Amino acid sequence: MPSTSTVHPAPPAPSGQALMPLLAALAAALLWGGSFSAAKIALATFSPMSLMWLRMTLATLLLLPLAHRVLPRNVRRKDLKLLAATCLLMPCGYFLFEANALRLTTSAQAGVISSFVPLLVALGAAMFLGEALTRRVVAGLALSMAGVAWLSLAGTAGGSGSAPDPLLGNALEFLAMVCAAGSMLLVKRLSGRYGPWSLTAMQTMVGAVFFLPGATSVDTAPWDWPPEAALAVLFLGGLVTLGAFGLYNWALSRLAAARVSAFINLVPLVAVVFGWLFLEETLTPFQCLAAVMILSGVALSQGRWGMIRLRRYAPEHG
Repeated sequence: MPSTSTVHPAPPAPSGQALMPLLAALAAALLWGGSFSAAKIALATFSPMSLMWLRMTLATLLLLPLAHRVLPRNVRRKDLKLLAATCLLMPCGYFLFEANALRLTTSAQAGVISSFVPLLVALGAAMFLGEALTRRVVAGLALSMAGVAWLSLAGTAGGSGSAPDPLLGNALEFLAMVCAAGSMLLVKRLSGRYGPWSLTAMQTMVGAVFFLPGATSVDTAPWDWPPEAALAVLFLGGLVTLGAFGLYNWALSRLAAARVSAFINLVPLVAVVFGWLFLEETLTPFQCLAAVMILSGVALSQGRWGMIRLRRYAPEHG
C-alpha cells in the first residue's frame, strides 16, 4: 500500500495472470450469495439491530491491527459530506433494511432482488454522473422491475414461517439495494482520493457505532449462543464484511472492472442454492418465472451497447 490514505490500483493483469483475480471475484460472489442464508439463521437468535452490531463490531475488531495502515491520515474537508453519506447508505441503511427484509421474505427471493443493483447503478450514473443511459438499459430496468413485482406478489400466496410477508420483505430488500447502489456511486467519486480499504474501514467503524443500540439486546454470552447462530455471525462479520469485499477489491485492482463486475450476477443464483441447501427454501413455479424475468432484464442490459459503461460502477468497497 503506497500510502495510508490512498491505494492506487495496479495495472490490469496480463491474460496469463488473470486466473487468481477471477477466482477472487468468484469467491466474493459465493460469499455474498451465502450471506442471505447466514443472516436468516442468525436472525432466529438475534434482532436485526443486534446482528448488525455484532457483524460490524467483529469486522472492526479484525481491522484494528491494520488500522494504522488503512485509515486515512488526512481527510479533505469538502469530502466529509460525501463520506458521511456513503457511510449512512452503506452499511447503515443497507444492512438496516436488509436485516428486517430477511425476517419477512426468503433468502432466495432477497438474493434474486440483489440482481437489481447493476441496473440501479446505471440509472444513478445517468442521473448524477452524466453517464449515457441507453434504451437497452432502460428496457432491462423495466423488465427487472416487473419481475421483482411478480416475485413479491407470487410469494404472498405461499407465505410461510420463512416468508411471513414477502411483499413487505421484498420492498425492504429493494430499499437496501437502492442504498447499495447509492453507496457505489459515491465510492466511485471518492475512490480517486481514498483507497478501497480506507473506505471499508471507515464504513465498518461507523456501522459499529450506528448499530450500537443493538448491543443492549445481546443478553447472552457468546458461549451460550446456539452454535449455528455463532457460526453465522462469524461468517457474516469476518468472511463477508471483510473477506468478500476484500477479495472483490483485490480483483478490481488487477483486472478491468468490466470483467470483475460480471460476477455480481452470480449472487442471486448462489442465494437460491444456499437457501435450498441450508434453509429448505423453495421457489414456486411462478416465482421461478419471475426470477428468470429479473435475470433476463439484467442480461438484456448487459448487451454490447448497454453495460459497457455501467460496469465501470461496480462496487469497490464494503
